[in-house]
Amino acid sequence: MKKKLLFILFVTIVSVYFGQNNTSTPYSLFGLGVENKTATGGLTGLGNTGIAQSNPFEINIYNPASLGTILQNSFLYEFGLNGTYSTLKTNSKSESSTNGNISHIAIAFPISKGWGLSAGLLPYTKTGYNIDVENAIEGSTETYITRITGEGGLNKFYISTGFKVFKNLSLGADVSFLFGSINQESQLFTDSFVSIIDENHYGGVKLKTGFQYKLPTFKGIETTLGGTLELPASLSGNQTRNSYKESFSGTSISIEEEAENDLENFELPFAYGVGITSVINKKFITSLDYSKLIWSDTNQQQNNESYVDQSIYAFGLEYVPTKNKFNYSSNIKYRFGFNYNTGFLKISNQQIDSYFVSIGVGLPMKKFSNDNFNISYSYGKEGTLENKLIQENFHKITLNLNFVGKWFNKRKID
Repeated sequence: MKKKLLFILFVTIVSVYFGQNNTSTPYSLFGLGVENKTATGGLTGLGNTGIAQSNPFEINIYNPASLGTILQNSFLYEFGLNGTYSTLKTNSKSESSTNGNISHIAIAFPISKGWGLSAGLLPYTKTGYNIDVENAIEGSTETYITRITGEGGLNKFYISTGFKVFKNLSLGADVSFLFGSINQESQLFTDSFVSIIDENHYGGVKLKTGFQYKLPTFKGIETTLGGTLELPASLSGNQTRNSYKESFSGTSISIEEEAENDLENFELPFAYGVGITSVINKKFITSLDYSKLIWSDTNQQQNNESYVDQSIYAFGLEYVPTKNKFNYSSNIKYRFGFNYNTGFLKISNQQIDSYFVSIGVGLPMKKFSNDNFNISYSYGKEGTLENKLIQENFHKITLNLNFVGKWFNKRKID
């Protein structure tokens, strides 16, 4: 157990330093970057559903109420990896890139019977872009190029708890600490070279609550209802700017070595989600989720872009052949999922939506074990070619490893 905990600590340190370099999309230029679509356990293969999912052997970051079902004397720990191959397209050209990263690390354990606690670290937003903008020189027919590059994003460290109120009802709460930086460099190429480097740091706290209610079994169907509620949050920010100018003759002239400024707070919206999960004859599991984020109430707008209300529709289907613990193949889980996201960003009167379909398997590590190796593949699209915008097609492989250990077991003495 000590070796495993040390390994988890190592992965945590690695994820802090490298958790933000796994995207390359011009849409991450806006706001705090693109949202990270991380899911735990086998939920990546189920279209990122999970509001009503409750598995005592897997961590669920979508609804803290699921911790009410964690087993006594158990200790869950999990980490994930992902790799993405994406192609950015315009009406005239395309460009491909490959990215890979640690996606998350999480632990969960019981405090007492029917009461659990979880903590984890994962990317919250991701930023990565390299854009050339052609600008006209006023009073002239000539133009100059501004190259804008950005990287970074925000991390999320969460602590959540869930407990059973009654036999079939669980409640939960989640506190998330958001922190990180987004670095942007603007390079202007005119009769001289000008570089402006901005380091934008943000931080804040976000709160979420959730419930899960298990309905009475009807004709072999076990159904669970779930719901979540996220309160609005305000992230404070500050900026450190370094800039200089260099003439083509090679003479470097410093404009401003370093300047610190406060940034306007970035507002996160009120959000809610509902879900329903059904277990049919202990072989099929279906999940259907709907989430709504009210971005319009944040009153944030930039130039020709605006934030609009966002809806997310997700569906997942899982199949387990027989669940015979003496047969390895009968314990393999087969998964399918679909996710459609309307997006929260509107550019040139065009909302930037996305979708993906996913397939996956859950492979037991060995017989008589609840440890699982979850593999999923997703294909999706984001954006559009209309109104001279950009469309991203992506292929994504996700690997999630979750282990179930023993917690505070008494040693037997012969």
